[in-house]
Amino acid sequence: MNDFNRSIARGGTMDTSVDAGLRSFMLGVYSKLTIGIAIAGILAFVAGTVPVVYNLVFNTPLYFVVAFGPIAIIFGSMFFMKNPSPTGSAILYWALVALIGLGMGVYFAMASSGMSYSTAGGIQQAVNYGTIAKAFFITASAFGALSLWGYSTKQNLSAIGSFAIMALWALVAVAIIYAVLPMFGLIEPSSTMEWMISGGFALLSAVLVAWQTQELKEGYYAFAGDQRSMAVMTNWGALNFFIMFVNMFRFVLMLLASRE
Repeated sequence: MNDFNRSIARGGTMDTSVDAGLRSFMLGVYSKLTIGIAIAGILAFVAGTVPVVYNLVFNTPLYFVVAFGPIAIIFGSMFFMKNPSPTGSAILYWALVALIGLGMGVYFAMASSGMSYSTAGGIQQAVNYGTIAKAFFITASAFGALSLWGYSTKQNLSAIGSFAIMALWALVAVAIIYAVLPMFGLIEPSSTMEWMISGGFALLSAVLVAWQTQELKEGYYAFAGDQRSMAVMTNWGALNFFIMFVNMFRFVLMLLASRE
């Protein structure tokens, strides 16, 4: 999904302090992200607290769509959306919002039932509504600060962003291998590995928030006047931000829940 990002013109960070057009564009990205987070939260609440919906999502074959659909869509977009359209990129974004939101219904199911659980690696988790709220506000605050820094810094973050993307894909490979090998008894699940993988996703996502913000700034100038490209870039920006936000939120929630 980063092919569109890589087409953005490179160069030093531009002085955009008085650019109303850029502010309007960035507000459009943040607005779409906010709506996406709100919809995902509503879907998560419904999926976790309404028995009929919970059974449909988690006790039928739909579970496999919810669990593996997001990663399949992300990988698929790399091959099938080389030249994304506004409609196609919007469908991709809202599909990911819906699937990830439904998948996070498990947190609300735990909060409403008061039950705790243990991860495959043995990390004890206890989630309640207060934990979810604290994790959300911590994540939102960190996300806002990182994005503001990416927007205002004069430092070129392209090298850091490129490294973070490569490290992220490497971590995805490690996570997949770690998820598969225990099924065949080749390794034992480890809480340390779970913390490292989850923390790695959160840390790299935090770096990418600042980088993506700067990329969107430079992309605005590269494509200003091209309404089609601007619409696609808005969708890509919101999608990337949404994934980063979710990665950070899951780690913060995991950290807080393990202390409850």
